[in-house]
Amino acid sequence: MSWTEAGFDVFGQHVLWTDLVGNVCALGTVWLAIRKTIWTWPVQLLGSVLLFVASVSAHITGNALKQALFGILAVYGWVKWSRGTRGGAELPIRSARVRERVALVGVMIAGTVAVALLFTFLNSRGWNISWAPWPDAYIFVGSAVATWAQGKALVDFWIIWVAVDLVGVPLAFSSGLVVSGLVYGLFFVMVMIGFRDWLRQSRELRAVTP
Repeated sequence: MSWTEAGFDVFGQHVLWTDLVGNVCALGTVWLAIRKTIWTWPVQLLGSVLLFVASVSAHITGNALKQALFGILAVYGWVKWSRGTRGGAELPIRSARVRERVALVGVMIAGTVAVALLFTFLNSRGWNISWAPWPDAYIFVGSAVATWAQGKALVDFWIIWVAVDLVGVPLAFSSGLVVSGLVYGLFFVMVMIGFRDWLRQSRELRAVTP
């Protein structure tokens, strides 16, 4: 057995170490994001690498692509937040403007359709890239949009994560990634806490900004 398939059994379910540690990093990413610390990005990068390996082992190509994209966006967010906090200044967070919200929703809808059709096409050509093209595409695109919005320090990224988790939880369980399914469930509580805190901070910042 290779290290990518190493793990342990719990109640008849094989838990991969990559899935477990990767999801610990994912939970850490949310907790660090609530605290608005730049460490959220290197932790997310590490978690993305481990969950990419776990997804490949579980033959969930769409989820693996999502983790690869997460890794790229983690680097983007790391650079963006580094510039925003340079000199010790507090990273400014804000709610998205109406135009930005329309764009975020539009990208999620159009992106989900485009990626789902691509997954379906590749499946028909024997690539077997995803056994659930539409939910896989929705999670892939929604996660990308949420992470991008987080990099821009938009409060709205928390709400996008809620929408993604509503599909991610059942898909993870049905794919055999038990730890991922449980973690997705915990995400909901943490996301609501993060949304509350970021919204409060953005309102306080807006109140003192001339």
